[in-house]
Amino acid sequence: MNAAEEDQHPLDSASVVNAKKTLLELLGRAGVFHAEAEELIALVEAGAVVDAHREVRKVEAGAPRGKGELYGAGWEDGAQTVVDELGAVADRALHRALGPAVPAPSPRAGRPDVPRGRPPVGRVDVERAKVAVTPLYLAFTHVSDLDPEVSDEVLRAVLGTMSAVERAGYAGRLSEFAEARQEQLSRLYAEYGPGSDIAIHGRYSLTHSPTSVAVLERLAAAPSLLREEWERAELPPVWLEGLANAWAALPG
Repeated sequence: MNAAEEDQHPLDSASVVNAKKTLLELLGRAGVFHAEAEELIALVEAGAVVDAHREVRKVEAGAPRGKGELYGAGWEDGAQTVVDELGAVADRALHRALGPAVPAPSPRAGRPDVPRGRPPVGRVDVERAKVAVTPLYLAFTHVSDLDPEVSDEVLRAVLGTMSAVERAGYAGRLSEFAEARQEQLSRLYAEYGPGSDIAIHGRYSLTHSPTSVAVLERLAAAPSLLREEWERAELPPVWLEGLANAWAALPG
């Protein structure tokens, strides 16, 4: 983009700041605390940079043919430089979004090591998990009437097993899990979920909640940590064991 094109671009910095402030105002009127809104916006900003980084990586090996080896080498070097710089920008954006959970990279350092600490679970963490898990659950069954407050406590236990960075990427992990275990999930909810002969109040209560998808993913990925957080939250042990046993009994 040359200077003339840059001057004509509608997304100048003042307009971007204005859009962000407007969004913060609107979210505030809807009852979202300023710090929570800032966190969500920062995650969206970081995600946009990460997406751009992935797109630029595709260009690395895409030098036009027939230009010769020197041209190809220059193309790859230039693309690698852009990829490295954009990767550093993505790291800084993630640091701004997640704060002390991610160390800020030094200008000359490689990508930072991400600590595995598990910070307290916040309201935004729970709401993001709800938005991620609900459509996955509804792809297999329909809404039931398990107490929403109970569902929040279950999600807090689930999210308590993860670092801040893992929570930021949990929607993608859930989608991968649901896709990989699609047949098992279909059978589980057909046999134990809403519409089945199993009563909502009992050892299979969690199959009546979207949180069951998240619990199953954690049972596969971090069972010991999940049981630790479950006990700390004083959730009914029979719910967790009932779901785990039903899952284990399914073929596949």
